[in-house]
Amino acid sequence: MKKGRLLNAELSHVIARLGHTDTLTIADAGLPIPAGPQRIDLALTPGTPDFMQVVNAVALEMQVESALIAEEIQQHNPPLHRALIAALEALQQQQGNVITIRYLSHELFKQHTQRSQAVIRSGECSPFANVILSAGVTF
Repeated sequence: MKKGRLLNAELSHVIARLGHTDTLTIADAGLPIPAGPQRIDLALTPGTPDFMQVVNAVALEMQVESALIAEEIQQHNPPLHRALIAALEALQQQQGNVITIRYLSHELFKQHTQRSQAVIRSGECSPFANVILSAGVTF
């Protein structure tokens, strides 16, 4: 049995396949998922699992170099925005690197999901609860 904390086989596999600068999208329940990337649907019921649970689980296994966030989250979902930024700052400390954070419009964000290796769908039902994480290297 796997020693790490992440139990979902599909999610664990996609993270293991990531190379430097490959991206992974963590999405709310409503984000449209394009045909190209692998779809990993973790949603069970509204709010389960929530967005931050998925972000934190992915952070246990993935070396993160940068994050893309839709700028609309700042106005339309400030509590979740604060929680996401706090999680990324804590991850920086844990990893010992700077995680670059960029904001772009939600429309451009959706275009960037097409280049992700996978889109992970959470059960989150609050606005703009999405992030694209770019893989870093551990050396």
